[in-house]
Amino acid sequence: MQLLKKARFFLLICCFSTFGITAFGQLRESINLPDNDDKWYHIGIVVMGTMNRFQINQHPTFLQSDSVLVSNPNNSFGFGIGGMHTFRISNRFEARVVFPQLLFVNKSINYHLKYPDAGNEETPVMDQQVESILLGVPIQLKLKSDRIGNFRVYMMGGVKFETDLSSKANARNADKFVKLKKSDFGIEAGIGFNFYNKMFILSPEIKISNGISNVHARDPNLKFSNVIDKIQSRQIIFSLIFEG
Repeated sequence: MQLLKKARFFLLICCFSTFGITAFGQLRESINLPDNDDKWYHIGIVVMGTMNRFQINQHPTFLQSDSVLVSNPNNSFGFGIGGMHTFRISNRFEARVVFPQLLFVNKSINYHLKYPDAGNEETPVMDQQVESILLGVPIQLKLKSDRIGNFRVYMMGGVKFETDLSSKANARNADKFVKLKKSDFGIEAGIGFNFYNKMFILSPEIKISNGISNVHARDPNLKFSNVIDKIQSRQIIFSLIFEG
């Protein structure tokens, strides 16, 4: 909920500031890249900042646990880069594929332990870090508004496929980690703004990216994994897209 509130606040600021700047400046601007919308294919670069967390469902054995009292996800930040490939469908619609997309994220889970093991450097309250390098392929459909001078608003939605290049699922020392599966599938939706410059299009964008798959490779023999049933990814992604 906190991530959604922050995203909505950021989105309102973007909308008000963007429309204010546009209303003030569009009348005096010349039309940049007038034939750009007629191209059937655009290529671009994406720079991303992310807000990440897990969505956790506890396992029924959690209530029977005499060691782990609390397991809650923490918010964290990450960054990423990608290549944007956009294909024109009509005046209103475009198809987009981001490939390759690399996200560097560090999610964590907060535990409260009743009987911490000092030999394993455990404390009554501790965070378990889950570092990931996500190679993804988001596929999206983009709905565009009319172009007003050098400005346009758009909405987008689609699906994503991801694989974790640094998953702990097969780690031998996984007693200190929550095991994760390598693959994930999810849905995405967001809003963005096209600013047409003389040489390129700059598009700030915000989207929500939610995993549908259960990425938890539960191991009943591991203390931190045993109490958790399902883990799903949650992300808010802020992007700057540069297209030619």
